[in-house]
Amino acid sequence: MDCILQPWPWYVSGPLITTVMLLLIYFGKTFGMSSNLRTLCSIGGAGKYADFFRFDWKAQRWNLTVVLGAIIGGFIAVFFLSDQTPIDLNPQTVTDLSELGFKQVGQTLLPPEIYSWDTVLSVKGMAILIIAGFLVGFGTRYAGGCTSGHAITGLSNLQLPSLIAVIGFFIGGLVMTHFLLPLIF
Repeated sequence: MDCILQPWPWYVSGPLITTVMLLLIYFGKTFGMSSNLRTLCSIGGAGKYADFFRFDWKAQRWNLTVVLGAIIGGFIAVFFLSDQTPIDLNPQTVTDLSELGFKQVGQTLLPPEIYSWDTVLSVKGMAILIIAGFLVGFGTRYAGGCTSGHAITGLSNLQLPSLIAVIGFFIGGLVMTHFLLPLIF
């Protein structure tokens, strides 16, 4: 049973992702989570308020299975395939996060210093959510897709704009990690 609880090695998960991408390309489909949000907003009637949401969302229904799969897959991974052992982080990362005030570094995927209800419902937590949500939403729209869409679909199709977007995502992650996170915490 222990082998089931280990992360899948690259030589298993990589070919599975490749198989999915080949099937999507074969059927003329693309993959990305931000397109699902657009579809859900259109289903909810957002097309009444913004032209961006006025499109034939029924043609994108198949893509909503990605959302359902992510929810079901996440549930299965957490409750059936996880042995709840601490995350094996680099000792320097543990030290750096501890210095920023994180107390249970590596014990949980969602640190309470960011994700607890007390933190989220504080003025600082709400400001972080609103600013981060705006930046993610703006960035996704400006880049023409999200990280999964560009990094998996776009790079699989050898699209230069996706390569540029992925480089931008990594630069943004480095800036956040090394400059902004210490300012916030």
